[in-house]
Amino acid sequence: MVAEDVEQPARGSDKKKGSLWRELPIMIVVALLLALLIKTFIVQAFYIPSGSMENTLQINDRVLVNKLVYRVRDIERGDVVVFSGVDSWQDEVEFEEPSNPVTGALNWVGSLFGLVPTEKDFIKRVIGVPGDKVKCCDGQDRITVNGVPLDEKAYLFPDNKPSTTPFEITVPPGRLWVMGDHRIVSADSRAHQGDPGGGAIPIDHVIGRAFVIVWPFSHAGIISIPDTFSQPALNATAALGSEAPLLLGAAVAVPLVRLRTRRRLRRRR
Repeated sequence: MVAEDVEQPARGSDKKKGSLWRELPIMIVVALLLALLIKTFIVQAFYIPSGSMENTLQINDRVLVNKLVYRVRDIERGDVVVFSGVDSWQDEVEFEEPSNPVTGALNWVGSLFGLVPTEKDFIKRVIGVPGDKVKCCDGQDRITVNGVPLDEKAYLFPDNKPSTTPFEITVPPGRLWVMGDHRIVSADSRAHQGDPGGGAIPIDHVIGRAFVIVWPFSHAGIISIPDTFSQPALNATAALGSEAPLLLGAAVAVPLVRLRTRRRLRRRR
């Protein structure tokens, strides 16, 4: 009886081990499918391969990107966004094509979890939204948005000027003017002024907003919008700019209507 009692759990243990090995591939497939669904619709991890966003983001950082936020609100100045540069921007970092299908599959899984960089995705800070007039620079070497200077000390790489390249653009509809925080090394909108949109990227190429650094733990934290982008004058000036044609039309129309009314009154007399 004792021998049988000992042997039965052993056989049951073997069955459990066999069952676990059979279920393991299914569990892995389910985990990958769930990760793919989350990546596609909700949150995606991204690997930072370059120093274009230093010191906000360091090389080898991993960030999480919210892919739902812009379904409930517009993209705002100061947001750090990931966008696709397919058929437009050139890579800031050289990527080697996978040498075989196995390596390609491993790269795909790595990009799924933010372990390796993606080939055509970029991360920059939004400086101007549609209708904004973005200019470099004023008398104090500051970038201005709608005539309002930005105080970029909170995020600009130490000893970097806001820009050594002069530019002036009114951001076209459906586009964004984006720049890296490490201005000297960032090939951002300034480097693409000869492209369609004058360097401004299409909004529909934006994948989502980077909102948190998750790795390494020593550098983990929330990616917030700097206070300089909260200046009321930015939006007030932008609103005035968008209404300028209407105001100009009213300024011309009102005197004409009054003049026409006076002429009618004179004729009646």
